[in-house]
Amino acid sequence: MLGVFSSSIVSPPEELVAAGSRTPSPKITAKALVNRFVENNASTVSMEIGDDVQFAYTHQNESITHPRSFAVKDEIFCLFEGALDNLGSLKQQYGLSKSANEVILVIEAYKALRDRAPYPPNHVVGHLNGNFAFVVFDKSTSTLFVATDQCGKVPLYWGITADGCVAFANDADLLKGACGKSLASFPQGCFFSTAVGGLRCYENPKNKITAVPATEEEIWGAKFMVEGPSIITATE
Repeated sequence: MLGVFSSSIVSPPEELVAAGSRTPSPKITAKALVNRFVENNASTVSMEIGDDVQFAYTHQNESITHPRSFAVKDEIFCLFEGALDNLGSLKQQYGLSKSANEVILVIEAYKALRDRAPYPPNHVVGHLNGNFAFVVFDKSTSTLFVATDQCGKVPLYWGITADGCVAFANDADLLKGACGKSLASFPQGCFFSTAVGGLRCYENPKNKITAVPATEEEIWGAKFMVEGPSIITATE
C-alpha cells in the first residue's frame, strides 16, 4: 500500500530531510513513485484526492493473516493492513454492524477522535489490539493520521520524494528507490497526526521521540527511537 502527501498536507519531517542532506542519493517525484507502484504491482487501484494526495494499493502478494483493505466514508480515506484481535468488541463499542471490517472500524475510531474532542489519540489507537498499520486522510479537514501496532508486526516505512512529498508504504525497497536516504522505518507503537503536530508514542505520549542517524551501510537515513521507559497508559 502507498500513500503520498504534498507539503501542503504534511511538512516533511526534519529528521528525514537532514538524513537525505547528509548522504545525498537519487530520488524521484511523487508522481513517478505512484507510477512505479502501479507498473510493478498487478491489479493496482490508485486514486488522486485533489492535487495533494495520492493512494494506491494492491492485493498482490498479500499475507493471509494480514490482508489489505481500503474504504472511504464521509470523505475519510483509509488504507489498512493487518488484523484486529478485538474487532468484535470494538464493533459493539462503536455501534457497527457485524459485517464491518477493520478498515471501517478505523474510520469510525478516527471520527470519534475528531468529533469528540478532547479525545486523546493515544486512547483511540491504544484500544486496537492486533497487528496493523494504517493511513487515514480526512479530506474535510486535510488531516493525516498514521499508526502502527506496538510490536511492528506489519511493516510501514516513510520517506521524502524528490519534490518534497511525504510517502508512506509497506514496501521498503519501493521507497528506497524513490526517497534515497530520506527514509526510515515508521516506529512501532506510534502514531503520526497533523492535528496534534507530529509523531507520538501511544504507550506514553509524553515520551520524546528522537531520530538517530543511521550508518552508511543501512538503507535508512535515520531510526526513530522512543526515549524513556515504556509505560502503557493508552487503555487506562
